[in-house]
Amino acid sequence: MDSSDNCNCSKEQEKKDKREGGKIRWLVGALLLIIPLEILSFFSIDLGLWIQLPLFIGIILVFGRSILASGFRSLLKLNFSDINLLMTIAIVGAMFLQKFEEAAVIVVLFGLGEALEQYGLKRSRQALEKLIDNFPKTVELKNGQKADIENVKKGEIVIIRPGDRIGLDGEVVLGDSLVDESMITGEPLPKSKIVGNAVYAGSINTRGYLEIKVIKEAKDSTLNKIVQLTGESLKRKADSQKFIEKFARYYTPLVAAGAVLLFSIPVLFFGGAVQFWLVQALTILLIACPCALVISTPISVFSALGNAGQRGILIKGGKVIEEMAQIKQIGFDKTRTLTKGAPEVTDIIPFNGFTKEEVLSCAAGLAIYSEHPLSKSIADEAKSHGNDTHKFKNFKSIQGEGIIGDCLVCTDVSHCLGKIDFVASQASGSALDQIMIKEKERLEKDGKTVVFLGDKKQIKGLIGLSDEIKVESRQAVAGLKELDIDCFMITGDNAGAANYVAKHLGISEVYASQLPEDKAKLISGKSKNNIKVAMVGDGVNDAPSLAGANVGIAMGSLGSDIAIESADVALMNDDLKLIPFLIGLSRKTVGKIKFNTYFALGTKFIFLALAVAGMSNLSLAIFADVGVTLMVVLNGLSLYGFQAK
Repeated sequence: MDSSDNCNCSKEQEKKDKREGGKIRWLVGALLLIIPLEILSFFSIDLGLWIQLPLFIGIILVFGRSILASGFRSLLKLNFSDINLLMTIAIVGAMFLQKFEEAAVIVVLFGLGEALEQYGLKRSRQALEKLIDNFPKTVELKNGQKADIENVKKGEIVIIRPGDRIGLDGEVVLGDSLVDESMITGEPLPKSKIVGNAVYAGSINTRGYLEIKVIKEAKDSTLNKIVQLTGESLKRKADSQKFIEKFARYYTPLVAAGAVLLFSIPVLFFGGAVQFWLVQALTILLIACPCALVISTPISVFSALGNAGQRGILIKGGKVIEEMAQIKQIGFDKTRTLTKGAPEVTDIIPFNGFTKEEVLSCAAGLAIYSEHPLSKSIADEAKSHGNDTHKFKNFKSIQGEGIIGDCLVCTDVSHCLGKIDFVASQASGSALDQIMIKEKERLEKDGKTVVFLGDKKQIKGLIGLSDEIKVESRQAVAGLKELDIDCFMITGDNAGAANYVAKHLGISEVYASQLPEDKAKLISGKSKNNIKVAMVGDGVNDAPSLAGANVGIAMGSLGSDIAIESADVALMNDDLKLIPFLIGLSRKTVGKIKFNTYFALGTKFIFLALAVAGMSNLSLAIFADVGVTLMVVLNGLSLYGFQAK
């Protein structure tokens, strides 16, 4: 695979990083030059205007050009909420008072604050940038030609050599290898891939030669979906961020007006000293800059999103993080969520004179038309035993109930496979007897799921399937209980199988035999009772309940567009243990947002009070404002290192 495009992108990014790093170093150097001069000035040691003036004017022009240009543009538009306008007024005012060192300090510290803020935001977006940078631009086709991934169609065969990054979602048709999917799932261990396995764009082929058949075009690939949705999530602002931005739009002009009054009233009506009150007014303007306040929420949210993204958790915006922090109850689907979703056929019990082979062949013939994991297991069981599956036509799926079709082997007789009540309703009224019910109850007590097969006249047999509980399910439920979150199970499976799993996991609240619309209604009902509820499901048949919850969490969503798009959170690596981590991260994020906001506001009001009382000065205001901004940025960035207890 040609990696020249990726190399060029990396070089451009490297140059940009160097420029940004160079700017910070120059600003720090200028600050280190100004500080000794300020100290000398404090002790009344004057180096002479002819030395200081060119130095300070040079610093102002070099580092303050963009600030002054933006400030004057905002002045022409009468946009007094622009931070650059406040800075421009403060710089010009300081120079008018011949406090050139103060003007230089304003320029350098404001520039340094902005540079550090941008550095923080850049760090917060690294997960997205990493995804984009690692998205291959070209692939090698089986005929040896190279093609842009945008031009490759579904069904084409692509060659993946050892060390290549996979450019498109596909299915292995030749070869076997270990593939590193950490870019997508956050899972550090490579996964074995053989013929028939799916591979995803952005992952790395670490060992063997592979040929894959493309199953999704570039625009529809899993990696592209993640990139798009991550980009969109960064634009979805948290409620606290929206409030702060709205607050800042009113707060800053009000403080600017206050600064004018603070200067004009003492000078015009009480004979105050012009220079003294001009300094106090300029001090208020500097303090009014809402840098720390405005950055307090996005730096925390972006850091949390970056931390989660590195672990394979896709969160759709800051609002979701705020909602997650308030969750009190979490509902779990059973199959493919708490269990592995790969049930095995354990029992085949025929009725009415049919054989096990006939029941399995007929059931498998229907099952191959369904995407339900139980159907797949039945079809795989027939295949593994060499059974010839019966042919069907006029297939129809009844969501949450079962499947219907006309069996060609049985002379077009309508058959159905599914829940006992559904199958019995399709057959004659006397089709169901006590023996069948007792067999069903016996299997369900052992935690098995039972499906029935029948036609219009009779029930032909039942099939029992067992689904293994995930090891991490117990850890996840225990972790959530430690966070004082109540867990409940809501599943379409029967009560016996549901209670069996719930008992092993320590879940006391169980809702079994729920149709998709029942799940959605139950979740919505809980959410309306002033209880924040999350729903965890596989993202396909659980889509209505995921949408109805305060936060929908899609499990096993790798490669599933429906899962990624329908939920608020997508766990790309299917790891339930990440849910307690996610709750903890969300609570920590909201806590930092509150601290940053209160700290920034509190500091500003203290210095505003000092300025009104005539007890502040420009240097103190500048250092305080930049210091608070720096502390807020560092506090927000610390979320990158958050670890679950």
